[in-house]
Amino acid sequence: MKLAIREARKSLPEDVPVGAIIVREGKVISRGHNQKERRKDPTLHAEIVALKGASRKLGSWYLTDCLLYVTLEPCPMCAGALIQARIKEVIFGAFDPKGGALGSVVNLSKDGLFNHWFPFRGGVEGEACGKLISDFFKARRGG
Repeated sequence: MKLAIREARKSLPEDVPVGAIIVREGKVISRGHNQKERRKDPTLHAEIVALKGASRKLGSWYLTDCLLYVTLEPCPMCAGALIQARIKEVIFGAFDPKGGALGSVVNLSKDGLFNHWFPFRGGVEGEACGKLISDFFKARRGG
């Protein structure tokens, strides 16, 4: 998760600091950070950027043996992409009570809901991940 936090800082100062790391067989194969504001693209969440990089590297969209570490609970778009990628597992930092799709608002990774589901764990380095995001919004509000 520490690598994902480091990746999240690359989003600053324009974007909400969220970072994602994809690991396969114990090795980092892809990284991503939020780039929505910087690149004016609503789909450029950290998870999507990391998924695209992993798919390019592996030459396949099937990421069945890959784990995703991300600093914030994935939104519905990202959770859907993770389902489509057949990701093996997701580990996230801060919970997102307003937009989280792995338990906070909805849980899109329930066995039987879609054709694929994955186990997930939240709250890993949650305090550090949450502080990074709350500091970003405090600075935006000027205080």
